Amino acid sequence: MVGHSRLFWFSRSLPLRLRRYIMPRLPQPPGDEEAKGRLAIFSSPLSLRGDPCFLISHIERQQSSPPSVIVIGGGISGIAAARALCNASFNVILLESRDRLGGRVHTDYSFGCPVDMGASWLHGVCNENSLAPLIRSLGLRLYRTSGDNSVLYDHDLESYALFDKDGNQVPQQVVIKVGETFERILKETEKVRDENNSDMSLLQAISIVLDRNPYLRQEGLEYEVLQWYICRMEAWFAADVDTISLKNWDQEHVLTGGHGLMVQGYHPVIQALAKNIDIHLNHRVKRIVQRNNRVIVTVQNGNTFVADAAIITVPLGVLKANLIEFEPKLPEWKLSAISDLGVGIENKIALRFDKVFWPNVEVLGLVAQTSYACGYFLNLHKATGHPVLVYMTAGRFAYDIEKLSDEEAVDFVMLQLRKMIPDATDPIQHLVSRWGTDPDSLGAYSCDLVGKPADLYERLCDPVDNLYFAGEAASADHSGSVHGAYTSGIMAAEVCRRRLSVQHGVADLLQLVMREDFTEVMVPLQISRM
Repeated sequence: MVGHSRLFWFSRSLPLRLRRYIMPRLPQPPGDEEAKGRLAIFSSPLSLRGDPCFLISHIERQQSSPPSVIVIGGGISGIAAARALCNASFNVILLESRDRLGGRVHTDYSFGCPVDMGASWLHGVCNENSLAPLIRSLGLRLYRTSGDNSVLYDHDLESYALFDKDGNQVPQQVVIKVGETFERILKETEKVRDENNSDMSLLQAISIVLDRNPYLRQEGLEYEVLQWYICRMEAWFAADVDTISLKNWDQEHVLTGGHGLMVQGYHPVIQALAKNIDIHLNHRVKRIVQRNNRVIVTVQNGNTFVADAAIITVPLGVLKANLIEFEPKLPEWKLSAISDLGVGIENKIALRFDKVFWPNVEVLGLVAQTSYACGYFLNLHKATGHPVLVYMTAGRFAYDIEKLSDEEAVDFVMLQLRKMIPDATDPIQHLVSRWGTDPDSLGAYSCDLVGKPADLYERLCDPVDNLYFAGEAASADHSGSVHGAYTSGIMAAEVCRRRLSVQHGVADLLQLVMREDFTEVMVPLQISRM
């Protein structure tokens, strides 16, 4: 999500009423005491000594009260799920382990301007993007950093300024030529995939292509530029090219419209969706028990919450680390999906300067003999007017950066910057993300590993009785993206809503709520640099 993705993407599978729920006029969840009786919290440590069945038997269950759902995780997927269920008049509570909402969507304001240290792009600036109506309604501005035909999905070629280690700018014609060659190499890997039943890494496939087609090999400066393109590809997947699956690497449904940087950050989106939801911050879930058609959730401080169902939206890295105990254990098909999906890592080192001294381009790049040694800066001044550069790291390099202190990381990044611009001044402020070691994320976003099945995202999404799963890793077509996580939360909420409505014999509450005037005002997205 840090780097990622025709009417809305989910329009073919969800009713129009559900697609409209995201508009800013958001109804409040029910607050009557009778409804709250379906969602119980046990604060006393004594409550943990009894049998959960005993606890459940003391919860008033009235057919007239709405079903209750616990949403675990306050990233955009969890907030979207909670928002949808609140709009359906369900009794909803959201538990978040951090002291803030957003998860891997995190806008920092300490520079005096918004800087997204997690996800920062809308991937697919088009009406089919599920987030487009909300972004449009909030009046948020997008800065387009690429068009549909950009190399490796991201920035237009004319927005690059690449430098060698001696500070010489790479001629633009070399950048264009090598970019076109790299696209031909990737196209040839499709033949390698078709010829082999077994999977291999994308790097191995590239090696086979170059052996077969010596004319595609690059030497000297061109070779270093090729390594830079590989570095950019690794940033897209948040993983090294020798770990990326040849069979699955290009199976994502990439939306049209190019990529737009969120000029004001993603925080306004999180803030709008979270309005009037019953949210408990600093509530780290440790145990989830399924018993007698109920779900009992225990958090680190000993409090226990009980509801009819739970939607689990914690990051894949947290699930892989077994930080949440399930009783009974999750079935093997679910555990294997969690185990086999990869978790990539991407980090940012943001630097604020007192003035701008760099070229007026979106990306400053450093070429080198290996993709590991290449690097690049995102120039936020182009989009926001603030003198901020953001150094992007991914894969093993990002893990290695996390071993450094903030000061050491900044020193390294400045060394890279001064290779390109020798007279670069020192930054006056800095920010360093650590998504790989952050206990609430343990990675940036999911990726496809070599030799693993192609249906892992679908299996991660599938419910286990009254446990539902959502998040970017539960999005088959748009994994690793904000809109993928967002849509996944809506989908999980809709499946949960339908099941519980049938089980409890309640009215179609969603239809009742959606009678309110949630009109979609089709004003255009605010996009600069068309």
